[in-house]
Amino acid sequence: MDIRTEMAVKFRELFGADADGFYFAPGRVNLIGEHTDYNGGHVFPCALTIGTYAAVKKRDDRVIRFASMNMGDAVKECSLDDEALCLDGRALDAASGKGAGDWTNYPKGVIWAFAEKGYRVGTGFDFLCYGNIPAGSGLSSSASLEVLTGLVLRDLFGFADVRQQDLAIYGQRAENAYVGMNCGIMDQFASAMGKEAHAIFLDTNTLDFTYAPLELADAKIVITNSKVKHQLVSSEYNTRRKECETALAELNAAESGGDIPSLGALTPEAFDARASVLSNEVLVRRAKHAVYENARTIQAVQALKAGDIAAFGALMNASHDSLQYDYEVSCPEIDFLVAEGRKIPGVIGTRITGGGFGGCTVSIVKGDAVDTFRETLAKLYKDKYGKEAEFYVVDAGEGAHKL
Repeated sequence: MDIRTEMAVKFRELFGADADGFYFAPGRVNLIGEHTDYNGGHVFPCALTIGTYAAVKKRDDRVIRFASMNMGDAVKECSLDDEALCLDGRALDAASGKGAGDWTNYPKGVIWAFAEKGYRVGTGFDFLCYGNIPAGSGLSSSASLEVLTGLVLRDLFGFADVRQQDLAIYGQRAENAYVGMNCGIMDQFASAMGKEAHAIFLDTNTLDFTYAPLELADAKIVITNSKVKHQLVSSEYNTRRKECETALAELNAAESGGDIPSLGALTPEAFDARASVLSNEVLVRRAKHAVYENARTIQAVQALKAGDIAAFGALMNASHDSLQYDYEVSCPEIDFLVAEGRKIPGVIGTRITGGGFGGCTVSIVKGDAVDTFRETLAKLYKDKYGKEAEFYVVDAGEGAHKL
């Protein structure tokens, strides 16, 4: 039974009616350009063929019912008229009780973000979702759910002028303001705007982007799930963003013009000439990562276009080293997977991907070395940490769409 058929059966079982439509939004993997998206830099993600599915039906009252096939048969119900939820787009307040504790806050946040922009939902709806992105893997299950919700709202309620990239913008707004996770735009943008067999070279400062064919010769993209689950809202993620904001403010305070718009606007050379004005070594390392990672991303895309996969892999390796030592968002398990992975013949480059503090690595591996890579790393990791790593050989897929 395929996913759509299985969801149709479950939808009738839970809600007593047939769904009006089925939708999909993918997860993403970022090949290089980590923690640059909220620093005005470049990123290079691709959408995946795994993601989050929804079956929905419009209602004629003000009730919204949510259910997830990943969470059992529990149906969560709310009303558009519940003032505490702010689903009519009213301003949020500190006592509103939002956060990541309840998975339904992600779609509720998107309803709020749409309403904030004037796209108010007139009636309720029934919403069943199913995700095949491993939880806590760092492959953007939350962004996928947000973009999926936006796609549903646009279609169900006729918001025809909401562009595909608006789904990303409103999804980010929901996660920042409603859920409380101060993420950048990359995850939602990749989920909304993905293109089969391509990665997205995105300038997060302007949202200008180009698609780059993922031509890796005989190599494959392999994701390794460490099974270390990260909880970014309660982690150091928001702290890292604040540290970068502080570093930028100090750099501008020391400038006569004080007009550096973002860390992504600085070249490595320009940063090195200014770094001594920062008040402590932690800020130097955080800002250095943001600046140098942006430069690495630009260089990596140039290398890919030139067919220099070895150079692309070397930049991936340098990215991980910076994330481990300068940005300090890795963990021992991930560092082990990267260090041991680099020793395996045929591995061109490997690094942590996603927000950090666990999750996955992404590696470029020659096709004839993929089986050896999986078998060798699985055994080493199990012997060291007692965990069963999971491996996914992935392709770049399409962005969010109605099925």
